Amino acid sequence: MSVGKRAQQGFTYLGFLLFVAFAGAGLAAYSELASHTAQREKEAELLFRGEQYRDAIASYYKKEQRYPKALAELLEDKRYPMPVRHLRRLYREPITGQDEWGLVEAPGGGVMGVYSPSEDAPIKSGNFSVKNQEFADAAKYADWKFVHAPGQPGSVKPPLPDPAAAAALAERSPGGPTPAR
Repeated sequence: MSVGKRAQQGFTYLGFLLFVAFAGAGLAAYSELASHTAQREKEAELLFRGEQYRDAIASYYKKEQRYPKALAELLEDKRYPMPVRHLRRLYREPITGQDEWGLVEAPGGGVMGVYSPSEDAPIKSGNFSVKNQEFADAAKYADWKFVHAPGQPGSVKPPLPDPAAAAALAERSPGGPTPAR
């Protein structure tokens, strides 16, 4: 073999090694992106399912004036002529993939909310709905508590507006305060 042909084979081998290295780096970046996307999808599902539980507990509380003793009570209440369903089904906790949720106990007994038992750090740190504003400072998913508390934002009975704040808002409006009729 001549020296030129050997050098050409070495160059081809070096090119192939560079291709393998770049392909490996690209696949690693893609898998990181795919993992990040999957985590965001799980977070969105946690927010949806948690809000479903919060709304079902609020509906139960509105009808019974007490919290359910267990999540299963939200499925079907046969004490009425027409069975009442506050929740269609019990959801799995999406972050851990388990059937078990963390339960927030009500002061007088019963379940007033749910949360994920996961200790992982969330990716989402802002742009939450009004009901979930307190999640912005959460260090772990277990801090995302979907709780129904009467008088809280997103609960069945909204708090009454502060009269002084309502008057200040009326004065700042473009037309000024509206005259009494």
